[in-house]
Amino acid sequence: MSKQYNVAIMGATGAVGKELLSIVEERKFPVKSLKLLASERSKGKEMIYQGRKLKVEVLDSNSFKGVDIVLASAGASVSKQFLKDMMDAKVLCIDNTSAFRMEKDVPLVVPEINPEDCRWNKGVIANPNCTTIIAILPLKPLHDAAKIKRMVVCSYQAASGAGEKAMFELEQQAKDWVAGKPMKVEKFAYQLLWNVIPHIDVFMENGYTKEEMKVVNETRKIMHAPDMMISATTVRVPVLRAHSESIIIETEKKLTPDEARALMSKAPGVTVLDEPANKKYPMPLLVSGKDNVFVGRVREDISCEKNGLNLFIVGDQIRKGAALNAVQIAEIVAKEGLK
Repeated sequence: MSKQYNVAIMGATGAVGKELLSIVEERKFPVKSLKLLASERSKGKEMIYQGRKLKVEVLDSNSFKGVDIVLASAGASVSKQFLKDMMDAKVLCIDNTSAFRMEKDVPLVVPEINPEDCRWNKGVIANPNCTTIIAILPLKPLHDAAKIKRMVVCSYQAASGAGEKAMFELEQQAKDWVAGKPMKVEKFAYQLLWNVIPHIDVFMENGYTKEEMKVVNETRKIMHAPDMMISATTVRVPVLRAHSESIIIETEKKLTPDEARALMSKAPGVTVLDEPANKKYPMPLLVSGKDNVFVGRVREDISCEKNGLNLFIVGDQIRKGAALNAVQIAEIVAKEGLK
């Protein structure tokens, strides 16, 4: 990575934007200049990078001049709004929103799984949905070894998956409950404290939510497995950070739990934590702030006639599920000279 890049973070003041800034610095990405972009309400705010204060600039159509790489995390509508401006400026957009994930000419990349797809980008590389990334990192080596035919995913998704304001709302509800005050409900359809909400994103005609269909469609695209049968139920839970997922897979070839653990333990970005007798298994409490996705509770699925496994997977969706994955894509771009 001898070349240095002019980088912009779009949506810099949000939860993922802040994490992007931290990880760019932490991983020593070769930055020549760094521009922080956000909406008008963030104008003039200061953020720290390498001990220096950088002022946040208002995002507009002229923001991309002289920029090589944009790390975009300001919302799908914003990415779509400024796509032409980015393409006119000949920047590479690594987009963390849902705006372009299912476009045929846009690669959808998890660097540990399909880094080669970065090579056919036409100016945009999409970052997958956080739930998808966390699920497929441990599953890809199992798919390579035994071919997953069917997958059932039940997610337990932290408040932070809905952004910084959602985290604040959950924290405030806890404070209000302790103080005996009425709880405010603005970000979610219902009170999240002491509750779980089986509703993330909008409902679609088939009865699934958009979030659930992201898991289905994105998994197929990333794994290059268009015929894989997938069903998902995504649930919001009163956890601040890190998503958990209970996943059942059915494979063409039988894998024992020990074989599955051995395969996953060798996979990059995956940590196997599976000692239930010693009460050691993945939990948000342990995984928050970690780069790796953790997997445990690996066992045969007794509801499946043959070749079924049940796993419990947890990952920090702000890091690996969003910001870290985007920076890793930028590292591939830099290493291979794709920009």
